[in-house]
Amino acid sequence: MKLVYAIVNNDDAYAVNKGLSKKGIRATKLSSTGGFLMSGNTTFMICCQDGDVETVITVLKEHSRKRKQYVPSSAVMGPEGTQSYPVEVAIGGATIFVTDIERFEQV
Repeated sequence: MKLVYAIVNNDDAYAVNKGLSKKGIRATKLSSTGGFLMSGNTTFMICCQDGDVETVITVLKEHSRKRKQYVPSSAVMGPEGTQSYPVEVAIGGATIFVTDIERFEQV
């Protein structure tokens, strides 16, 4: 068995959850906050069989889209920057971790 952690933008959380449900994959959702832009994310914890990992990743790829956002350059360069101007950064998509499960029980 595997445990898949998937961190997605809140804007994509509903579509990801719906996509997983359509495939019969259950997930636990946790609210989380990104460190770079301090924006809201959703972390999915998905326990699945080894053979279902690619299905989970495919759903995440289909429903987690990347987007561009402008942020002040001070958020990118740090406080020592003398002049702040908008910088375009890529956000969104999904960050996915797949780990082995040593033991799983439902009580």
